[in-house]
Amino acid sequence: MTLRIAFIPQENPEKLLGDIEAITGWLTEQIGAPVEGFVTIDHAAAVEALRNGDADISFMGALPFVLAEAEINAIPLLSEVYRGAPNYTGRVFVRRDAGIKSLADLRGRDIAFADPISESGYLYPLSEFERAGLIDRPEAADTFFGRVFFAGGYQQAMQAMAEGLVDAAGASQYADLLLTPEQQAQVTWIAESEAIPSHVVIARPGLDAGLRTRFVDAMMLLNKPEHRDKLRFLYGPDGYVRADPAAYEGVRDLARQYGLLK
Repeated sequence: MTLRIAFIPQENPEKLLGDIEAITGWLTEQIGAPVEGFVTIDHAAAVEALRNGDADISFMGALPFVLAEAEINAIPLLSEVYRGAPNYTGRVFVRRDAGIKSLADLRGRDIAFADPISESGYLYPLSEFERAGLIDRPEAADTFFGRVFFAGGYQQAMQAMAEGLVDAAGASQYADLLLTPEQQAQVTWIAESEAIPSHVVIARPGLDAGLRTRFVDAMMLLNKPEHRDKLRFLYGPDGYVRADPAAYEGVRDLARQYGLLK
Protein backbone atom coordinates (compact mmCIF):
# COMPACT_ATOMS: atom_id res chain seq x y z
CA MET A 1 0.00 0.00 0.00
CA THR A 2 1.37 3.41 -0.99
CA LEU A 3 1.18 6.26 1.52
CA ARG A 4 0.30 9.51 -0.26
CA ILE A 5 1.17 12.86 1.31
CA ALA A 6 -0.22 16.24 0.24
CA PHE A 7 2.09 19.24 0.76
CA ILE A 8 1.02 22.89 0.89
CA PRO A 9 3.10 25.40 -1.18
CA GLN A 10 4.18 27.70 1.67
CA GLU A 11 7.39 28.45 -0.19
CA ASN A 12 8.81 28.19 -3.70
CA PRO A 13 7.01 25.19 -5.26
CA GLU A 14 10.11 24.16 -7.24
CA LYS A 15 12.18 23.93 -4.05
CA LEU A 16 9.34 22.09 -2.36
CA LEU A 17 9.34 19.43 -5.08
CA GLY A 18 12.99 18.67 -4.34
CA ASP A 19 12.28 18.54 -0.61
CA ILE A 20 9.37 16.16 -1.17
CA GLU A 21 11.55 13.77 -3.16
CA ALA A 22 14.15 13.74 -0.38
CA ILE A 23 11.78 13.23 2.56
CA THR A 24 9.52 10.68 0.88
CA GLY A 25 12.57 8.61 0.00
CA TRP A 26 13.64 8.62 3.64
CA LEU A 27 10.13 7.85 4.89
CA THR A 28 9.87 4.93 2.46
CA GLU A 29 12.98 3.42 4.04
CA GLN A 30 11.73 3.96 7.60
CA ILE A 31 8.14 2.80 7.08
CA GLY A 32 8.85 -0.12 4.77
CA ALA A 33 6.14 0.93 2.33
CA PRO A 34 6.18 3.26 -0.69
CA VAL A 35 5.62 6.93 0.18
CA GLU A 36 4.69 9.48 -2.47
CA GLY A 37 4.21 13.22 -2.14
CA PHE A 38 2.58 15.90 -4.25
CA VAL A 39 1.98 19.65 -4.02
CA THR A 40 -1.58 20.97 -3.86
CA ILE A 41 -2.70 24.42 -4.97
CA ASP A 42 -3.69 25.44 -1.44
CA HIS A 43 -5.09 24.18 1.87
CA ALA A 44 -8.59 23.65 0.47
CA ALA A 45 -7.22 21.40 -2.26
CA ALA A 46 -5.33 19.35 0.33
CA VAL A 47 -8.51 18.84 2.36
CA GLU A 48 -10.35 17.81 -0.79
CA ALA A 49 -7.59 15.31 -1.61
CA LEU A 50 -7.99 13.79 1.85
CA ARG A 51 -11.75 13.67 1.42
CA ASN A 52 -11.47 11.89 -1.93
CA GLY A 53 -8.78 9.47 -0.79
CA ASP A 54 -6.24 10.99 -3.18
CA ALA A 55 -4.10 11.80 -0.11
CA ASP A 56 -3.66 9.93 3.16
CA ILE A 57 -1.63 12.52 5.07
CA SER A 58 -1.24 16.28 4.81
CA PHE A 59 0.83 19.01 6.42
CA MET A 60 -1.31 22.07 7.10
CA GLY A 61 -2.03 24.98 9.38
CA ALA A 62 -4.23 24.94 12.45
CA LEU A 63 -7.21 26.59 10.75
CA PRO A 64 -7.37 24.20 7.78
CA PHE A 65 -7.05 21.35 10.27
CA VAL A 66 -10.06 22.40 12.38
CA LEU A 67 -12.07 22.86 9.17
CA ALA A 68 -10.98 19.42 7.92
CA GLU A 69 -11.78 17.97 11.33
CA ALA A 70 -15.34 19.29 11.06
CA GLU A 71 -15.77 18.37 7.39
CA ILE A 72 -14.14 14.96 7.07
CA ASN A 73 -13.22 13.92 10.65
CA ALA A 74 -9.51 14.43 9.93
CA ILE A 75 -7.22 13.03 12.63
CA PRO A 76 -4.39 15.18 14.07
CA LEU A 77 -1.17 13.20 14.35
CA LEU A 78 1.75 15.55 14.99
CA SER A 79 2.36 19.22 15.79
CA GLU A 80 5.45 21.15 14.72
CA VAL A 81 7.81 22.55 17.35
CA TYR A 82 9.60 25.86 16.80
CA ARG A 83 12.12 27.22 19.28
CA GLY A 84 10.97 24.77 21.91
CA ALA A 85 7.23 25.48 21.69
CA PRO A 86 4.34 24.00 19.66
CA ASN A 87 3.03 27.47 18.80
CA TYR A 88 3.94 30.63 16.90
CA THR A 89 2.31 33.93 15.85
CA GLY A 90 1.09 35.79 12.80
CA ARG A 91 2.53 39.18 11.89
CA VAL A 92 1.81 42.11 9.61
CA PHE A 93 5.00 42.91 7.67
CA VAL A 94 5.87 46.13 5.80
CA ARG A 95 8.93 47.61 4.09
CA ARG A 96 11.04 49.80 6.35
CA ASP A 97 11.09 52.62 3.79
CA ALA A 98 7.30 52.66 3.28
CA GLY A 99 6.60 55.09 6.13
CA ILE A 100 4.05 52.70 7.64
CA LYS A 101 4.30 52.74 11.42
CA SER A 102 0.94 51.34 12.55
CA LEU A 103 -1.99 49.28 11.32
CA ALA A 104 -3.99 52.48 10.88
CA ASP A 105 -1.45 53.63 8.29
CA LEU A 106 -2.61 50.78 6.04
CA ARG A 107 -6.04 52.32 5.46
CA GLY A 108 -6.58 52.46 1.70
CA ARG A 109 -3.39 50.50 1.01
CA ASP A 110 -2.92 47.07 -0.53
CA ILE A 111 -2.20 43.93 1.50
CA ALA A 112 -1.33 40.35 0.57
CA PHE A 113 -2.31 37.42 2.75
CA ALA A 114 -1.09 33.87 2.25
CA ASP A 115 -4.35 31.94 1.96
CA PRO A 116 -8.01 32.56 2.92
CA ILE A 117 -7.98 29.49 5.18
CA SER A 118 -4.60 30.12 6.80
CA GLU A 119 -4.49 31.07 10.46
CA SER A 120 -1.12 32.87 10.57
CA GLY A 121 -1.39 33.91 6.92
CA TYR A 122 -4.84 35.48 7.21
CA LEU A 123 -7.17 34.93 10.18
CA TYR A 124 -4.88 35.97 13.03
CA PRO A 125 -3.18 38.94 11.27
CA LEU A 126 -6.60 40.22 10.16
CA SER A 127 -7.93 39.88 13.71
CA GLU A 128 -5.29 42.40 14.81
CA PHE A 129 -7.05 45.06 12.70
CA GLU A 130 -10.28 44.15 14.47
CA ARG A 131 -8.60 44.31 17.87
CA ALA A 132 -7.25 47.77 16.96
CA GLY A 133 -10.79 48.94 16.18
CA LEU A 134 -10.06 49.48 12.48
CA ILE A 135 -12.57 46.92 11.22
CA ASP A 136 -15.57 45.42 12.99
CA ARG A 137 -15.89 42.21 10.98
CA PRO A 138 -13.81 40.32 8.39
CA GLU A 139 -15.92 41.60 5.49
CA ALA A 140 -14.97 45.18 6.41
CA ALA A 141 -11.42 44.48 5.23
CA ASP A 142 -12.56 45.16 1.67
CA THR A 143 -13.48 48.74 2.58
CA PHE A 144 -10.54 49.37 4.94
CA PHE A 145 -7.80 48.27 2.54
CA GLY A 146 -7.31 49.45 -1.02
CA ARG A 147 -7.10 45.88 -2.29
CA VAL A 148 -6.78 42.49 -0.62
CA PHE A 149 -4.84 39.71 -2.35
CA PHE A 150 -4.34 36.04 -1.50
CA ALA A 151 -0.88 35.20 -2.79
CA GLY A 152 -0.98 31.42 -2.39
CA GLY A 153 1.65 31.04 0.34
CA TYR A 154 3.87 32.81 2.87
CA GLN A 155 6.76 33.32 0.49
CA GLN A 156 4.55 34.65 -2.28
CA ALA A 157 2.88 37.16 0.06
CA MET A 158 6.22 38.28 1.49
CA GLN A 159 7.79 38.64 -1.96
CA ALA A 160 4.86 40.76 -3.14
CA MET A 161 5.39 43.09 -0.18
CA ALA A 162 9.20 43.15 -0.43
CA GLU A 163 9.04 43.94 -4.15
CA GLY A 164 6.54 46.77 -3.66
CA LEU A 165 3.62 45.07 -5.37
CA VAL A 166 1.61 45.51 -2.16
CA ASP A 167 2.16 47.63 0.95
CA ALA A 168 1.90 44.91 3.59
CA ALA A 169 1.82 41.14 4.06
CA GLY A 170 0.05 39.02 6.64
CA ALA A 171 2.07 35.88 7.35
CA SER A 172 3.77 33.68 9.93
CA GLN A 173 6.26 35.29 12.30
CA TYR A 174 8.96 33.27 10.55
CA ALA A 175 7.90 34.20 7.01
CA ASP A 176 10.62 36.84 6.64
CA LEU A 177 13.14 33.99 6.68
CA LEU A 178 11.79 33.02 3.26
CA LEU A 179 13.18 36.26 1.82
CA THR A 180 16.77 36.85 0.74
CA PRO A 181 19.09 38.28 3.43
CA GLU A 182 19.03 41.63 1.59
CA GLN A 183 15.23 41.66 1.58
CA GLN A 184 15.06 40.64 5.24
CA ALA A 185 17.03 43.77 6.17
CA GLN A 186 14.49 45.91 4.31
CA VAL A 187 11.33 44.67 6.06
CA THR A 188 9.89 44.89 9.56
CA TRP A 189 6.63 44.04 11.29
CA ILE A 190 4.11 46.37 12.90
CA ALA A 191 1.68 43.97 14.59
CA GLU A 192 1.81 40.48 16.07
CA SER A 193 -1.05 38.16 16.95
CA GLU A 194 -1.62 36.08 20.03
CA ALA A 195 -0.07 32.60 20.09
CA ILE A 196 -1.31 30.15 17.46
CA PRO A 197 -1.00 26.36 17.73
CA SER A 198 1.68 25.12 15.36
CA HIS A 199 1.06 23.56 11.98
CA VAL A 200 -0.20 20.02 12.24
CA VAL A 201 0.20 16.77 10.35
CA ILE A 202 -3.20 15.16 9.79
CA ALA A 203 -4.57 11.91 8.38
CA ARG A 204 -7.79 10.97 6.66
CA PRO A 205 -9.98 8.87 8.97
CA GLY A 206 -9.95 5.82 6.70
CA LEU A 207 -6.17 5.41 6.66
CA ASP A 208 -5.00 1.98 7.84
CA ALA A 209 -4.22 2.29 11.56
CA GLY A 210 -1.02 0.28 11.30
CA LEU A 211 0.35 2.40 8.47
CA ARG A 212 -0.63 5.55 10.35
CA THR A 213 1.29 4.35 13.43
CA ARG A 214 4.38 3.52 11.37
CA PHE A 215 4.27 6.98 9.79
CA VAL A 216 4.05 8.70 13.18
CA ASP A 217 6.88 6.58 14.59
CA ALA A 218 9.06 7.46 11.59
CA MET A 219 8.31 11.17 11.94
CA MET A 220 9.20 11.09 15.64
CA LEU A 221 12.65 9.79 14.64
CA LEU A 222 13.27 13.25 13.18
CA ASN A 223 13.72 14.51 16.75
CA LYS A 224 16.86 12.38 17.10
CA PRO A 225 20.19 14.12 16.38
CA GLU A 226 21.12 11.71 13.60
CA HIS A 227 17.95 12.52 11.65
CA ARG A 228 17.41 16.20 12.41
CA ASP A 229 18.98 17.28 9.13
CA LYS A 230 15.88 15.91 7.38
CA LEU A 231 13.66 18.53 9.06
CA ARG A 232 14.74 21.08 6.47
CA PHE A 233 12.73 19.11 3.91
CA LEU A 234 9.52 19.58 5.95
CA TYR A 235 9.19 23.38 6.15
CA GLY A 236 12.04 23.56 8.68
CA PRO A 237 10.54 22.98 12.15
CA ASP A 238 12.76 22.14 15.11
CA GLY A 239 10.92 18.87 15.63
CA TYR A 240 7.55 17.25 16.25
CA VAL A 241 5.35 16.29 19.19
CA ARG A 242 2.23 14.16 19.17
CA ALA A 243 -0.75 16.42 18.49
CA ASP A 244 -3.16 17.41 21.27
CA PRO A 245 -6.62 18.15 19.79
CA ALA A 246 -7.50 20.33 22.79
CA ALA A 247 -4.67 22.75 21.90
CA TYR A 248 -6.66 23.89 18.85
CA GLU A 249 -9.78 25.01 20.73
CA GLY A 250 -8.84 28.68 20.43
CA VAL A 251 -8.59 28.28 16.66
CA ARG A 252 -12.00 26.62 16.61
CA ASP A 253 -13.43 29.57 18.56
CA LEU A 254 -11.97 32.14 16.15
CA ALA A 255 -13.18 30.12 13.16
CA ARG A 256 -16.70 30.18 14.62
CA GLN A 257 -16.41 33.93 15.21
CA TYR A 258 -15.48 34.43 11.56
CA GLY A 259 -18.28 32.19 10.35
CA LEU A 260 -15.98 29.44 9.12
CA LEU A 261 -17.29 26.86 11.61
CA LYS A 262 -20.79 26.34 12.94
